[in-house]
Amino acid sequence: MSYVALYRKFRPQSFDEVRGQDHIVTTLRNQIRADRIGHAYLFTGTRGTGKTTVAKIFARAVNCETPRDGSPCGECAVCRAMASGASLNVVELDAASHNGVDDVRQIVDEVDYSPTIGKKRVYIIDEVHMFTTAAFNALLKTLEEPPEHVIFILATTDMQKIPITILSRCQRYDFHRISLEEICGRLKEVAQAEGIDVTDEAVSYIARASDGAMRDGLSLLDQCAAFHYGEQLTLDKVLDILGAVEVEVYGALFDALTAGDVTASLDRIAEAVGNGRDLVQYTDDFIWYLRNLMLIKAAGQASPLMDLSTDSRAALSAKAEKTDLDLLLRYIRIFSELSAGLRYSVQKRVLMEITIIRLLRPQTEGENGELAARVSALENRSDASERALRGAMDQLKKGVVIASAPGGNAGETAERVDAEREQRAQALAEALPEEVKQVLERRNEVIRRVTSPFYREFLSRKSFMVDETGTLVVAGEEAEEYAARSGGEIESELKEAIASLIGREVRIRFDSADPGAGQDGRLFSADEILRSRVHMDMEIEEGD
Repeated sequence: MSYVALYRKFRPQSFDEVRGQDHIVTTLRNQIRADRIGHAYLFTGTRGTGKTTVAKIFARAVNCETPRDGSPCGECAVCRAMASGASLNVVELDAASHNGVDDVRQIVDEVDYSPTIGKKRVYIIDEVHMFTTAAFNALLKTLEEPPEHVIFILATTDMQKIPITILSRCQRYDFHRISLEEICGRLKEVAQAEGIDVTDEAVSYIARASDGAMRDGLSLLDQCAAFHYGEQLTLDKVLDILGAVEVEVYGALFDALTAGDVTASLDRIAEAVGNGRDLVQYTDDFIWYLRNLMLIKAAGQASPLMDLSTDSRAALSAKAEKTDLDLLLRYIRIFSELSAGLRYSVQKRVLMEITIIRLLRPQTEGENGELAARVSALENRSDASERALRGAMDQLKKGVVIASAPGGNAGETAERVDAEREQRAQALAEALPEEVKQVLERRNEVIRRVTSPFYREFLSRKSFMVDETGTLVVAGEEAEEYAARSGGEIESELKEAIASLIGREVRIRFDSADPGAGQDGRLFSADEILRSRVHMDMEIEEGD
């Protein structure tokens, strides 16, 4: 007999064997027990979470002669016929390859025929979102009022593409990603049944790599077991087969990043590419490495949330002691965004290298890198004199009388400081994106659009300012702390309010600096920016 893949050989045959979808299994079982079976179901969720498997079990259960607790018995003639694929009561259609109106019309023509044996005729349409508009329209009337002996089960991984007219006629069931523990448990059962010697670390890594899909987990176990047939399957062997990289490689990249060494960081990427590593998997694994560092830093080495060997824990603990938690959080955020972008990029290596450079050269990060460079160049032009002027201003604030400098006096010094700041504000206003200027001009309108009354009240007491990178800054006492306590909600609501008003997104950060102390050079008020903008407009008119 030919070999059968593990995910097919160990496909659940009853509701009891389905893992991670208890909320769906319980509902379907209760419907069968109470004989309250619907006529149309929509199963939606990511790949490998059991949509088609549950549909087939449900089809057998509604036709079973002696169902047991809402699940098919597996022994009656109907169950055996369906399990072997010999029954005509279950019709499967792959909409990815049969998505035209003619395919649907064939179904519509067949539904009037009663089942030869059993009670129901079940149509399972996989990847139904691939149907054309005409095909959906052809199915619509039959889906709404099918014959009593017909059940439709539509399965999709992209629910957004299903017309609302179809959705409204189906009972919708959302299949969740299966938890790491559920996948690990199932993989161990399969390994034991197949006589595969596999370590817990290897099982855990395969489960993580499956990304919540049981089918993917079984396929990866099958692949690894075949490569090392008859040998113990260890973590190192799994890492080698799946194109992942070991902890030492992650550590080398992390060390290069924390040292600010662009060359060494890019060399690590070049090594991964040269070794044939998949950059998406490489990035995802590095995020997991950072996550483990974060947990050790925050919760200690004994955290039960990490599936690591003793040696790996010790190595990570030593590195975590020298690492700042805020830095780890920043790295995780940036590489998570990179991971999402890599999946749809045709130039993965270039995108990754750009991210590394931006990470280590913050002045180039974001769309306003040119703005930061221009302001920086302006500052460097009179760096020495500016330090002297700032020192003088500090003395003036303290009430210290400054002796007149050659060719000038204290008043002239203060005027020069103001002139310098006005020049910087004008350069900033010139390069500032139009959407940021609109937010400064329409601050009150923006705040009124914030949904939460608590956030509206808080924002009304803060100042909208701009830093020298062109980022919108909400400044005021405890602004940064309040934003952190909100878990990012106030920032999200503010961004949504801005987008709804001007139709564009704006970079935002919160700063607890005193808005009245803008002379520290870090922040510029809306008045300074808008006044500089007016001056520029006047100069343009005069030039014309």
